[in-house]
Amino acid sequence: MKIAFHGAAQTVTGSKHLITLEDGRTILLDCGMFQGHGVDADKLNRTWGFDPNKIDYLVLSHAHIDHSGLIPKLVKDGFRGKIFATPATYDLCEIMLEDSAHIQEYDVFFLNKRRKKQGKPLLEPIYGKEHVQEALDKFYTVKYDTTHEIDKGIELIFTDAGHILGSAAVHLDIQDFSKHYKITFTGDIGRYNNKILRTPSKFRQADYIICESTDGDMLHEETTLSEARLLQVVQHTCVVKKGKLIIPAFSVGRTQEIVNMLNNLEFEGKLPRIKAYVDSPLSTDATGIYRKHKDCFNEAIKDIMQLDPTPFGFKNLNYIQDVEESKQLNFREEPCIIISASGMANAGRVKHHIANNISNPKTTVLIVGWCSPNSLGRKLLRGDKEVRIFGETYPVNAEVIVMNEFSAHGDYNEMLKFLSSQNPTQVKQVFLVHGDDDVLPQWKAKLKTAGFNNVVVPQLHESFDIK
Repeated sequence: MKIAFHGAAQTVTGSKHLITLEDGRTILLDCGMFQGHGVDADKLNRTWGFDPNKIDYLVLSHAHIDHSGLIPKLVKDGFRGKIFATPATYDLCEIMLEDSAHIQEYDVFFLNKRRKKQGKPLLEPIYGKEHVQEALDKFYTVKYDTTHEIDKGIELIFTDAGHILGSAAVHLDIQDFSKHYKITFTGDIGRYNNKILRTPSKFRQADYIICESTDGDMLHEETTLSEARLLQVVQHTCVVKKGKLIIPAFSVGRTQEIVNMLNNLEFEGKLPRIKAYVDSPLSTDATGIYRKHKDCFNEAIKDIMQLDPTPFGFKNLNYIQDVEESKQLNFREEPCIIISASGMANAGRVKHHIANNISNPKTTVLIVGWCSPNSLGRKLLRGDKEVRIFGETYPVNAEVIVMNEFSAHGDYNEMLKFLSSQNPTQVKQVFLVHGDDDVLPQWKAKLKTAGFNNVVVPQLHESFDIK
């Protein structure tokens, strides 16, 4: 049997890990898009490293675009197999992949206007909406903690990873001729004090583990303090400075968590009487899916919902989908909170809000998640005095604040806790994926200290024989 790593190898995004059995059957774990790689991203997203026609099954850990975003292209390029995911992941993919197709078409339209003037050949979108529908027709949903035989000798179990709604760790039991393998792919490992979702589940002993590494060099601040800190930022920006608080937030997961915290503060009578806006059609649709899948919620929020049945909405909160309404926010002078995608501030409506407000010292930009090295969010985090947005240079006079406790990825202590159900001496090999170059060696060292002796960091397209 072989495992090959065609994405998220010595980088965070583009998750694609291919298992090939001795009889030639193939299982692809995730099919994610590379994000935040600048001009290289397009080339990376158009190059597979394998033949989509020869993939038999796709198992999807969760709906984030860096894990699911190339599924329509896989179908476009010849994949005819089945796709397995949890029910919530399917529902999120339905809106997220369509949104991704729209972005491909939108970006290519404007790129081609420039290329036509330059006499260069025109580009095609990576995929279109018709390919999204073809992909969705191939999904089969599997609930958590149930054993599902996807083919003779191949059994699949999803356990809750606690990262976003529907996120799962993937466990495969494979009988390959005379040999039996237990393989676990962690997907993205979540937090243990999530305000909305259940904590990551323990899982059966594995022979081989494909493990994420995103925050493997970090210790996050206590999430129990996050509501109080968020309130401080709101009061400082909107009451003291009388400015706008702009929060770049991923549409799925981060937006719902922030809205829920603001809702709790409003319910407790602590939130100032200011307007708050979720300015993202995708965030609005995703919040609807969160409401649909209350079975994924933890007991704490279920108890709160006995008193406050609407955890993602309060009196002064407005969800915006219309483009003109979004534009009008830039002309409002009064203090307000604007939550908008994307989380790295490198695309979407939030980029317009930052462009219109970044030079105003009354403004605060609150960064609440990981940002790729080339993203606008990372440039703000590192303290750049000027930033270029839509081809224009803007002085950064706004205040930039970061809250790491909002990360949806477990830190190294939480990831070690997730792996604590394993006897390290029985794990033959751990493959580290989904990590930046400076993080991977640190996470590898911590795993070795914890007793996992054979820890490998694959290169892009590198293949391994497992025995």
